[in-house]
Amino acid sequence: MRQILVAGNWKMNLLQNQGVALSQALASKYASCAVEVLVCPALPYLSGIATTIRGSAVQLGAQNLYFAPQGAFTGEVCGDMLKDIGCGWVLVGHSERRQFFGEQDELLAKKVAAGLQHSLKVVLCVGELLAERQSGQTEAVLEKQMAGLAQVSAEQMANIVIAYEPVWAIGTGVTASTEQAQQAHSFLRGQLKSKYGETVASATRILYGGSVKADNALELLSQPDVDGALVGGASLKADSFIAIIEAGIQAQTRKN
Repeated sequence: MRQILVAGNWKMNLLQNQGVALSQALASKYASCAVEVLVCPALPYLSGIATTIRGSAVQLGAQNLYFAPQGAFTGEVCGDMLKDIGCGWVLVGHSERRQFFGEQDELLAKKVAAGLQHSLKVVLCVGELLAERQSGQTEAVLEKQMAGLAQVSAEQMANIVIAYEPVWAIGTGVTASTEQAQQAHSFLRGQLKSKYGETVASATRILYGGSVKADNALELLSQPDVDGALVGGASLKADSFIAIIEAGIQAQTRKN
């Protein structure tokens, strides 16, 4: 059975004292946990948060990385640097990176490969725009974006998580229905099966992201192909994020 992963993407939010307070609340609550818990703070605070959560079940991830191992790339950060300050994970291809920074699948494939090369677990984000869903292009878009796995072998897939985040549901308060989420996740698992075979497809976790809240988390996470959540706004407060983690624990029990 795939272990549920609840990941908080803090985006460009929370100053140092706020992030430390939030991570302290999570670390004190989850010395151990039946599901995996991940927080992805803003880059300047990664080291401080790493210290705060050390020894707990809470894991640390970055929101981005560059594919080069080092060099004259002003403003960028490489996988070695992230690993050096305590990160075990990195997000790649979030819709905001695609939308605001023009990141395309070819670049994202290099970032995924770089993350794996530096022993980071990678969450590859995929998802369609509202216009693409309305015009029936969801599956075509998802298939194209899975090119982010172009340089990933079957063996390396053990360190890959896919996150389905319909762009029309991110930060809008509109959540994909459980049927829409399950349908997209099932399609993505089928894509994995076509590329890597049944064993890899059945072992790979696929998260849902898009206005996940305490009141919809359990129903979403109970779907057969939904293996966790990539949480935005609701991960910025301890009570709401903990409620989603607890929903994940309930869903894990149901699935077991």
